[in-house]
Amino acid sequence: MADSSFLRHLSTEAPHLLPWHQVPRSKVNAPHGTTVLAVVFDGGVVMAGDRRATAGNLIAQRDLEKVRQADEYSVVAFAGTVGIAVELVRLFQVELEHYEKIEGVSLTLEGKANQLNSMVRGNFGLAQQGLAVVPLYAGFDLTRGVGRIFGYEIIGGRTEEKNYAAVGSGSIFATSSLKKLFRPGFTEAQAVRACVEALYDAADEDTATGGPDLTRNIFPVIATVTADGYRRYPDDEAATVGHTVVNTRTTNPGGPTTL
Repeated sequence: MADSSFLRHLSTEAPHLLPWHQVPRSKVNAPHGTTVLAVVFDGGVVMAGDRRATAGNLIAQRDLEKVRQADEYSVVAFAGTVGIAVELVRLFQVELEHYEKIEGVSLTLEGKANQLNSMVRGNFGLAQQGLAVVPLYAGFDLTRGVGRIFGYEIIGGRTEEKNYAAVGSGSIFATSSLKKLFRPGFTEAQAVRACVEALYDAADEDTATGGPDLTRNIFPVIATVTADGYRRYPDDEAATVGHTVVNTRTTNPGGPTTL
C-alpha cells in the first residue's frame, strides 16, 4: 500500500535527498532572507515578503521570492537560510500533492500546518549550525470559511497566530506596524496595504530587509488566499501598492496610523 506521506517515504528510501541530511562541520555564511508577514481580512488572508537576501553585511540577492504557493488553498513563506528554505518549501509542496493523490482528499489546513512543523523539526540539526529556517504558513479554512495563520519555532512547535504575524530579522518592526494598523473586518485592499506599510517600516529599521526598489522596479511579493483559492498579485499590481506607500511616506515618513 502506498504511503500517503511523501516525507516519510523519502526518509526511508532516500534520506540523503532531504534538505537537512548533511550537517556541516563548521559554520557556513549562507544567504539569509527576511522579512515575511501575513494578515487576515474579511474573506481570506494575505501574505507578503520583502525581496532581499543577505550574506553577512552584503546583499546576496535583491529579487528573492520568499512567498510561495503551498497548494490551492494555502501559502507559505520563509525567513532564514535561503537554500535550505527553498528545498524545504518544495518538499512541503510535494508532500501536500502526494497526500492528495494517494488519499483522494486534501489534508485539513491544520493537518498541513502540522506536516510543515515536522519538517521544521527535522531541520533542527542544521539550525544548530546556524542554518535555520523559520516558515510562516497561512491558508483559507474551507470548513470555517476564514483565513488562518500559523507560526513556528526554530526547533519545531506550531502556534496559530491571531489576525497577523511576521517572522524574520525585521519582524519586530513589522509586527509593531501591523499592531497599529490592523482592524477587524479589514478588506483585502486594506490588508494588502497594511502588509506593504509594515514591510516599509521593517526596511526602515532593519538593514537585512529590503524596501520597495523604485530604480530596479522590485516590490514585495504579495499573495492572497480566499474561497476562490490562491492568487499571487501580478508585478504591476504590487508595484502600484508599493508606489502608493512610497509616495505617502514622502510627506509622512512615520506612516499612517489607520487605513
